[in-house]
Amino acid sequence: MGTLLQFAGQTIYRIGDTESAAAMCQVHHSIFVRRIAVFPLLIVVLSGCYSGTPPHVGKVAPDFSVQDSDHKVSLSDFRGKIVVLNFWATFCPPCVDEMPSLVQMDRRLKDQGIAVLGVSIDVDADAYHRFLKEYKVGFVTVRDPEQKSATLYGTHGWPETYIIDRNGIVRRKFIGPVNWSQPEIVEFLTKL
Repeated sequence: MGTLLQFAGQTIYRIGDTESAAAMCQVHHSIFVRRIAVFPLLIVVLSGCYSGTPPHVGKVAPDFSVQDSDHKVSLSDFRGKIVVLNFWATFCPPCVDEMPSLVQMDRRLKDQGIAVLGVSIDVDADAYHRFLKEYKVGFVTVRDPEQKSATLYGTHGWPETYIIDRNGIVRRKFIGPVNWSQPEIVEFLTKL
């Protein structure tokens, strides 16, 4: 009579002798080890898609320049101001939800040396311009469809926002939508 090989409570093989059962276990172990060995390689390969060194709170914000059909913008143009650097897209529902409070905050605080710089990853220039008009976006925004600046910052989810002080140091990072009219946010920005 053969040996039953069980795995997780289920019989998966009926083998004629004990040596064959042991050999079968070695085969399954070998397959498992090879599959696990591929996982770290996959991580290394996928991390190659990211080439930036994301800024950390307390470190200098990396400078960048983006040229779109409307104008050229560099982060360094805003040195001496508090910058709310917002990466966004028209096709991103949380970005759309966030935009009215960002526009309102910009109108309210721009005379206090606080500048909003929006970087859109939109490929569709027409959708981008319609959005700016519909939401009455008055702060500086530029379209970066190649996502070079977003990659430089390690941004992979939208919206993502960096608060940069007057000396170019990252003071805070927000991942996801923010209600920019919250008293805590306004106080933080005005006290920088």
